[in-house]
Amino acid sequence: MSLKSIKKNGMLNKQKGSALALSLFIIVIMTLLGTALVRMLSSNAETIVYEVLGTRAYQAAQTGSQRKLSEIFPRDSVSAISCPANNSEWDFSVINGLQGCSVEVKCTSIFFKDVTYYTITSTGQCTVASVVTSRTIEVNARNL
Repeated sequence: MSLKSIKKNGMLNKQKGSALALSLFIIVIMTLLGTALVRMLSSNAETIVYEVLGTRAYQAAQTGSQRKLSEIFPRDSVSAISCPANNSEWDFSVINGLQGCSVEVKCTSIFFKDVTYYTITSTGQCTVASVVTSRTIEVNARNL
């Protein structure tokens, strides 16, 4: 087909504006995809913050229970010491990796058939800005 025959038949007139509609469609689709990607990335960043703070809270709880166990079963003593009546609280803000974290440790003991059984409940809590996570672990021990 020659250019004269295309102009004669009006095919050129029928195609005017189709590139504009196609361009507009592509722009809208790309904008929607970009918005969805930004939302997904910000959601992933928030999830990572919770994971990191949860791990720190778990480590704070673990540290609190180990510290309480070392108080109950000191290395230089043959016999165990009974649980103190009050709860213990420690702030780990000055320790690298546990900034903004604290722990509360509760200890209970039961004496049964010449054996003392201890239950240590340790709750670690970490706070950064408005995000707060906590983890609780429980350790059971007995004297031999």
